[in-house]
Amino acid sequence: MKNKEFYVVIERDEDGIYVGEVPQLKACYSQGETIDELMENIREVIELCLEEIEEESTTEFIGIQRVVV
Repeated sequence: MKNKEFYVVIERDEDGIYVGEVPQLKACYSQGETIDELMENIREVIELCLEEIEEESTTEFIGIQRVVV
């Protein structure tokens, strides 16, 4: 099986918990008390999300831009 690469957008909530989301996969997110714990958890969630996908995702992560309003 070919390895797939995913990007994780990481934020820290008001309680100091790290929350990660994978933009390429619908409803693919997790959390952890540390970055390492988050990454371990998100790997498991990615594997579960990939099992649920019937077709290859055509979404491609391009990047993040900051907007000041």
